[in-house]
Amino acid sequence: MGTSPFALVMTLLAAAPPVGQPPPMTQAAFEQLLLSRDLVELQQGCRLALTDGMPERLQLIRDRLIALDPRPQSVDQVFTTTQALMVCRSPESALVVLNRWSPAAGEQRRRWLLMAWQAADAALDHPRAALMLRRLVNGDLQALEREELVEAGDGAAESPLVRVNGLDRLAHHEASAGDSIAAAAVLLAGRETGAVAARRLGMAADLLAEEDSEQADALLELALDQAAADEAWSLAVELLRVQLRLQLAAGGDGARPRERLERLTSRLDDRYSLWTLQEGAVEPDPSLRSPRVPGGHAAVEEPSVEATP
Repeated sequence: MGTSPFALVMTLLAAAPPVGQPPPMTQAAFEQLLLSRDLVELQQGCRLALTDGMPERLQLIRDRLIALDPRPQSVDQVFTTTQALMVCRSPESALVVLNRWSPAAGEQRRRWLLMAWQAADAALDHPRAALMLRRLVNGDLQALEREELVEAGDGAAESPLVRVNGLDRLAHHEASAGDSIAAAAVLLAGRETGAVAARRLGMAADLLAEEDSEQADALLELALDQAAADEAWSLAVELLRVQLRLQLAAGGDGARPRERLERLTSRLDDRYSLWTLQEGAVEPDPSLRSPRVPGGHAAVEEPSVEATP
């Protein structure tokens, strides 16, 4: 008994790749690719290996890229190989390639430092990432605050660019490397005002709380002033939460931030936050949703509050 035409068509459709997606590379084509010196072709091979879910092929292409030019003849060659390795999701290998070249001063050095930061950031090598950012601006943190950095993508051609502030990213690296004091100093070097300053002051206070609880509390007061000046009331609520937590951790009663939280959240109609301030509270009613979460009313528009927190 033969196969029906309908069943045959369905079998062929199941075996076909999705519309717009190239078919998997054949083994013969892949073996030919591994002999290539074309960095663009090898980079595209990595994208295909990622799309097809073939980690073995991905590793073989990485090995090929690393071994291709152990003594590069130009900085452009270094940059192109580095970019290919970043697409191949091998930032550690990208750092190895970058270290094969000593960058000249000027734009070449700037590009080298930015790529080295991207690779270290992707590799979670926070000490090296912090060093690259400091070298990028020769230690001038105000200049770093004006830098808009682009994080490395995940290798997919359609991945959106992720932009981050240089000063905030340096603080992140210092904190992740275990140096809370250095991270706080970076945040306090910023010159922004309003909500940006409030967020940075709050983070600095959290980082310094174990070393100096009084200074942390003073920084939170400054942060609250900045948030109020910008009418960033949701941020003010979060800052008061941090202040309450830190005061309780330091052995205080947290009476003042608790009172201010109750007053502010009442004005904001934030019933969820009010519930969390109640001692011995049981699981809240599902209807009590914080207005700051997706779908909450504060996500649409902040109410006008006359009094500062």
